[in-house]
Amino acid sequence: MAGKFDFDTPYNRIGTDSVKWDMPVRVNHMSRIIAGMTTADMDFKCAPSITAALKKRMEHENWGYVDMASPGPTAFKKGIIAWNEKRYGIKNINPEQLGVTTGVHAGIIASMRALCPPGSKVLMATPIYSGFYGDVRFTNTVAEESLMKYVNGRYEMDWDDFERRMTPDVKVSILCNPQNPVGRAWTKEELTRYGELCLKHNIVVLSDEIHCDFVSKGQKYVPFATLDDKKVVDNSITYKSGSKSFSLPGMKCAWFFSTNQDLYRKTQANNHADLSTMGMLAEQAAYSGGSEWLDQCVAYIDGNHDFTNKYIKANIPMLKVGQKPESTYLAWIDVSAVANKINAQKMADDMNKSPPVNPATGMPKKVTSADMVNLWFAQNAAVAMNSGTNYGKGGENFIRMNLATSRTTLKAALDSMAGALKKISA
Repeated sequence: MAGKFDFDTPYNRIGTDSVKWDMPVRVNHMSRIIAGMTTADMDFKCAPSITAALKKRMEHENWGYVDMASPGPTAFKKGIIAWNEKRYGIKNINPEQLGVTTGVHAGIIASMRALCPPGSKVLMATPIYSGFYGDVRFTNTVAEESLMKYVNGRYEMDWDDFERRMTPDVKVSILCNPQNPVGRAWTKEELTRYGELCLKHNIVVLSDEIHCDFVSKGQKYVPFATLDDKKVVDNSITYKSGSKSFSLPGMKCAWFFSTNQDLYRKTQANNHADLSTMGMLAEQAAYSGGSEWLDQCVAYIDGNHDFTNKYIKANIPMLKVGQKPESTYLAWIDVSAVANKINAQKMADDMNKSPPVNPATGMPKKVTSADMVNLWFAQNAAVAMNSGTNYGKGGENFIRMNLATSRTTLKAALDSMAGALKKISA
């Protein structure tokens, strides 16, 4: 693809202890790997402004504690505010109500600790990001799942079911805006209705907007904080980071803000962030000098979405995709036909006679047919993806594929999946 930055040349990440590339080989007992398409980070070299800033800081060979009120962190906060105002029109971020934390999870957990008594419920529209279930487990709360409707290849809220689940023991609702894994970029009208229902039932909205920079051509990201009703906005906390936009999750830096001083103070009181000097510096450099890189990256991934949808519809009839995702760099793929063909349910039943241990809980993990399909692709196509089971109710027949990679790697993955399926489709 023509452009100032090179996203076409595959960048080798094998042997770097990558969750996306190295871990699947170990976990799935793969003899080789063509594409690691699991956890949501990208396979590209980072924006040059980030590398330059890190190299410059490395010249000072001391790594002591950082004064968060000093010029560097203060400039970081100013950069966050300027980026969001210029790019998305968010004009109500008060620097006194902007908290820096280790990651979006850390911020959400801090809010849940402040607002959710143990045993209370956390309302979510599913399928939804798998990590939220870890946050629920960590805070001793309970997931309350509202299954979305799938209408003409696109997910929509089931408003009647969503409100029906708003019982008094629901204290917060985690909103994924845009929605991972299904790729919805929620409209202003949808977000307003979501916020009005939560306000009506005294439920605080925790809005994870980490994927906001990846919106497909012709679509729009609407920040929850820009909604018209001030009471709705004041009933929310927003969490963001440059970790998805600039592929910096290993740097461990994120931030949150609220227009409601009380909600901000309660969250901040529970925010124990072990901040990284290099993490803040990397994000500051991304916001100050990475805009052009990000614009080209978003356009490239938009092309990857077009390529993937077209390829699957033309060449892999056993996989089903809906409309082109409106946001994120993730594809949500129906693998029901594959599950039936390989008798995945029987495979799962056999494995559940002696189930594997879930490393997150230390307890036996029930294996599903989607897990078996995911494992089948890893072992037969050398392509590692995520089982839809991880994303809650509604994910049972799906896999999630990360498209943030070179077009060459993407095509190799799809070619290998198509070839593996042809061997069993006769």
